[in-house]
Amino acid sequence: MRGKIITGAAVVCLMAALLAGCGEEKKTAALPPMVKYQRVTNGAGQTGAVYAGTVRGRYETNLAFQVGGQILSRRVQLGDRVKAGQVLMTIDPKDIAQKAQQGDAQVVEAQAQLKLAEMNLARYRELYAASAIPAAMLDQYQAAYDRALAAWQNATALATQGHNALSYTELTAGADGVISAVIAEAGQVVAAGQTVMTLVQTEELEVEINVPENRLSEVPVGRPTAVSFWALGTAAASGVVREVAPMADNVARTYRVRVSLPAPPAGMELGMTASVALPQEGGALRGAVLPLSAIYQTGDTPKVWVVTKENKVTLKPVTVESFRANEAWVSGLDEGETVVTAGIHKLHEGDEVRLGPEASRP
Repeated sequence: MRGKIITGAAVVCLMAALLAGCGEEKKTAALPPMVKYQRVTNGAGQTGAVYAGTVRGRYETNLAFQVGGQILSRRVQLGDRVKAGQVLMTIDPKDIAQKAQQGDAQVVEAQAQLKLAEMNLARYRELYAASAIPAAMLDQYQAAYDRALAAWQNATALATQGHNALSYTELTAGADGVISAVIAEAGQVVAAGQTVMTLVQTEELEVEINVPENRLSEVPVGRPTAVSFWALGTAAASGVVREVAPMADNVARTYRVRVSLPAPPAGMELGMTASVALPQEGGALRGAVLPLSAIYQTGDTPKVWVVTKENKVTLKPVTVESFRANEAWVSGLDEGETVVTAGIHKLHEGDEVRLGPEASRP
């Protein structure tokens, strides 16, 4: 009997232990935080300011008809490449043709008057030679001939002008290029000189940037630049500041600067996004370019969080050489070191981390 009691107690203890184990939640170790990082590339700060720009044509022409009228047809689309002499638009020539015909009729009338005045002058010259009329009468017919000649010349000029106007009813391209803007459509009545489209000559492309007034002294005409293109990957070109606007934009208060490209890279097209970097004056800055979010500073010495080979973070002092926008040029880091660029105030010395996405380079 006693043995049964002991056995029953053992069973109860075993069941209690099993129940206690089932109710206990399994604890898992927390994963280290994931951080955004950037690998150090010393020498990246060898340029001064960098400006975003757009590829533009050096020569951009606003096209307009030399005569007014209703547009009959538009033969090109936005972005079309055109050749010199190609017809782009036409306007209704009826009224202008009528004026040209009117000019021709006036020429015929003036020519008949001139012929009559010429014959009268010839007869009266003969009579004057025979002493049949006085000199005063001959002078009158000479003046009549002169007036008829002037009237004929005037009518001829007006007729020529009318025929020229008839040829102006066709808008043609003055050079090879691309249609970058279309402002008028078929059926619209336009005045002489009113812009209807814009032609950009593609033989000579350049990059346009906008420079704030406090940095204008850094971009004198003739200063060399380094130009890269987002769409062309590693393709780059050397540029030269060709033109600086004499006045700032009324809204943005920046100055338009044009950078010419003596040897543009293959594949560069109108409207592409470009980055124009100005060489640093007085020699290259030492160190690397880091985002400001990577700088950790609680006292007088700026530091950065460096990830070790064991994936642990440690603070490393750096020297800030210069600031630019949201970036800082720093020295004191080794080539290839991994620097945390975001969430630096949540880290502690020796914390283990996981590397997340690499930050885009400034």
